[in-house]
Amino acid sequence: MKLADFRGRWRLTRRIDDARAGVVGRLDGQALFTVEAQGLVLTETGLLRYGDGPPMRAERRYLWRAEGRGIAVFFDDGRPFHWFSGAATKATHDCPPDLYRVRYDFSGWPDWRAIWHVTGPRKAFEMVSHYAPDARDSTQV
Repeated sequence: MKLADFRGRWRLTRRIDDARAGVVGRLDGQALFTVEAQGLVLTETGLLRYGDGPPMRAERRYLWRAEGRGIAVFFDDGRPFHWFSGAATKATHDCPPDLYRVRYDFSGWPDWRAIWHVTGPRKAFEMVSHYAPDARDSTQV
């Protein structure tokens, strides 16, 4: 995977299975990778439905940078998050007392997934995000 492969707009669907709270969350929205000086900015936006609660707007941003033969992901404030490549699709982020583990699945490219397992004293959830090219975006494959 090259950083440029992600540029553009993607449809985003996400399922959050929160074992600790006994709740399932779903997000429907978009992921937009825009070019900036050092790489790409990923902005995810959508409507989150979490359990029986009212739907709410959700947004988060990350910075993606080419690093070595892979991609370094940073929080939007510049703190390191994790690194992955097409050959090394698993990564971890230790955020004491919680541990975040991700596996990227590019086997159906250009559709792809990020599967997160998060554990800690107050957290126990799996989050599966599915990204598919947005047909309205001419910058993608």
